[in-house]
Amino acid sequence: MKKICLTVIGLYIGLLAAFSQTVQDSSYQKRRLKIDEINLVSSYYHQNGDHAAVTGGIGSQKLTDLSNSLEVKLIRLDRQQRKQTWSVDIGLDHYTSASSDKIDPKTVTSASYADTRIYPSVSFSRENEKKGTEWGGGLSFSGEYDYTSIGANLHGSKKTANKMGEFTAKGQVYMDRINLIYPIELRDGNSPDPLKRGGDSRNSYSLALSWSQIVNQRLQVSFLLDLIQQQGYLSLPFNRVYFTDGTVHVERLPDSRFKIPIGFRANYFAGDRFIFRSYYRYYKDSWGLSAHTASLETSIKLSPFYSLSPFYRYYHQTAIDYFAPYMTHAPGKEFYSSNFDLSQFSSHFFGGGVRFSPPRGILGIQHLNSLELRYGHYTRSNTLHSNIVSVHLKWKG
Repeated sequence: MKKICLTVIGLYIGLLAAFSQTVQDSSYQKRRLKIDEINLVSSYYHQNGDHAAVTGGIGSQKLTDLSNSLEVKLIRLDRQQRKQTWSVDIGLDHYTSASSDKIDPKTVTSASYADTRIYPSVSFSRENEKKGTEWGGGLSFSGEYDYTSIGANLHGSKKTANKMGEFTAKGQVYMDRINLIYPIELRDGNSPDPLKRGGDSRNSYSLALSWSQIVNQRLQVSFLLDLIQQQGYLSLPFNRVYFTDGTVHVERLPDSRFKIPIGFRANYFAGDRFIFRSYYRYYKDSWGLSAHTASLETSIKLSPFYSLSPFYRYYHQTAIDYFAPYMTHAPGKEFYSSNFDLSQFSSHFFGGGVRFSPPRGILGIQHLNSLELRYGHYTRSNTLHSNIVSVHLKWKG
């Protein structure tokens, strides 16, 4: 983990040096392309619980994850004075998981105990401020030991004539490939179900629609609607399911899932020191799961350069139609899962952040615009609990 973190920090410092030299190059300035900002986000996550899906809904859910993300944004104005933005982002996660290690419980520490995921992405957008329009697109990739994903997206937005309202639409597609790694005792024809060999695919398509409206100088609201369709292998091949007759099976779920989240946001500016950000979402899908999410975050400006941001989020969901705990599935079912992420539960997530934005920059470095530290604690009614600490450093051109 330390090696990954140091590598990302080193890459970040190297980019700062390289960009500083580039900006000073007069031939580069003639093209009017410049660095807008660079963002470095690093976080540490730790969780524990008693309902690991790998072992059929029982056992340790202990997991740690170190995540690093580096984003570089470049901007320019074209001949028609339209703003063009290029963004390059690379992320690197490294995790260790006690439950994943139980894919083969005979080993002390197997290869599945730890893994590293890399996820680069690129995007482009062009904004016409006079017309109030913006459009763009992007490509992404994510890869780890048993899973790869290629994504693409297109988006566009249009503001009203008075610039008080804006409609946005974004379409995304993800083409995923899964290596079918089964529990050790169900390999080589030992499973009570016929199992496919090699790999399988999973495709996701989504359309996100939103309308945002500035009501007055203090209040801004947004309405959100997503339409999501998933097709392909939607189970996890290493998740065990224990039946009442003592047999063990691989999780099996339908090969199609349709999701509809509907959301509402409201931001209220209560003077110069307080901002209240509220959010509500209702979710429903074709597997029988429905959920409610409500959150509130407050930004408290202690001075022009320092602010605090406490937050709280409540979440509740029902179970999918195919969920049952350890050894309670009856034989003869077509679909089944003992993954407690798909069970009924309620959760609470709360914490806070502190943001520093001194006029002379962080550590006296003018372009290091801001530093934000955040902590969150998560607790779930089915024993899962976790903590996350993150740091966000911004370089502004």
